[in-house]
Amino acid sequence: MQDVTDLAFMQMLSEYGCPDYYVTEYFRVYANSNIDKKILRSITLNTTGRPVFAQLIGESIPDILRIAKQLANYPIAGIDLNLGCPAPRVYRKNVGGGLLREPETIERIFEALRSQISGLFTVKMRVGFDSIDDFEKLLQLINQYQIDMLSLHGRTVKELYRGEVHYDLIRQAVQTVNCPVLANGNVTSYLKAEQVLQETGAAGVMIGRSAIRNPWIFQQIRDRFAGNPVQVITLSDVYKYIQHLFAITYRDDLKEKSHVNCLKKFLNFIGTGIDPEGQFLAGMRLVQSKQELFDLCDRHLLAEPDIPFAIDPYENLVARPSCESCE
Repeated sequence: MQDVTDLAFMQMLSEYGCPDYYVTEYFRVYANSNIDKKILRSITLNTTGRPVFAQLIGESIPDILRIAKQLANYPIAGIDLNLGCPAPRVYRKNVGGGLLREPETIERIFEALRSQISGLFTVKMRVGFDSIDDFEKLLQLINQYQIDMLSLHGRTVKELYRGEVHYDLIRQAVQTVNCPVLANGNVTSYLKAEQVLQETGAAGVMIGRSAIRNPWIFQQIRDRFAGNPVQVITLSDVYKYIQHLFAITYRDDLKEKSHVNCLKKFLNFIGTGIDPEGQFLAGMRLVQSKQELFDLCDRHLLAEPDIPFAIDPYENLVARPSCESCE
């Protein structure tokens, strides 16, 4: 996830229960682009013991090949091509989810990468741009170019993160392609992961935003499928997690107000599981200082610290992850 899954976040997740593998923030690829040194650190300095795939986003085939070959000199698990980002500022540049409007361009990219890279080549995509008219064609290309793994979000680009996920289309992909398929979209808890895997037959799940809300989710899923007791997360645990996030997002050059605002991109998700009325969320969006933030946390998380954190987000609460930045 862009501006979230950096080295510090990956390292932090390892203390709560790592995923099986990580995917970097995307390397933007265009004419004369270079490898982003900050993103590269999440590959070269990663000590989690988990493989890291390098994610690329772009449409210029010569430049995609150039960056992919450069990244092959580093300890990556493989190259992951982003065909799913639904942010308008991204797809309007005809990259990410925008490329789903052009299966012919995707085919040329697949052909070039498959012929030029020797390692694993994986794809992350959605079921279409504004319709599923090309979905079967896209699945055929996954097979034709021997993609090693497909992570499929069961919505179109235009559906963003709204509405129901089309798990039936993920099931169709599982039955059609020759590679493992990871189901993505609204996998909000270990219970939802179990349901989605039963419904789709997928080889696994890919989790993004829900790992911000609940960094314990990966270990919880493992325990569920192993038949072990699943850890119950309390509001006291969440308080410590927020303290941890505050520490890893600290920068010497960041003013306190900016630091607190930076933290809100995480708290917008965490807050959807604290109280069903959304009082924490509403208060969090108003705080401007560290003191105000942790006074709020004291009131909502430590007054009754043993209350369980919601397994899934409360249905009436919506995160607004784009409302703040770290600038």
